[in-house]
Amino acid sequence: MGRKLKWTDSQDIAILLHEQRPDLDPLTVRFTDLREWVLALPDFADDPKTSNEAKLEAIQMAWLDEYRDAREDD
Repeated sequence: MGRKLKWTDSQDIAILLHEQRPDLDPLTVRFTDLREWVLALPDFADDPKTSNEAKLEAIQMAWLDEYRDAREDD
């Protein structure tokens, strides 16, 4: 990807999470797990302390869009 991701890069993060877990419905993921998965992304470089529910929800909703788009394409 090249650039470092931040919590506010919800769409880019969602795409990466969907690529890693294409069959996982994002609505079934706990925010604690989602946070850990985001922190584990190779290009993620934001402060872990600045995560919050709103940022995680934005990532989850963007991931849900990716998940649903992929289901429509099948």
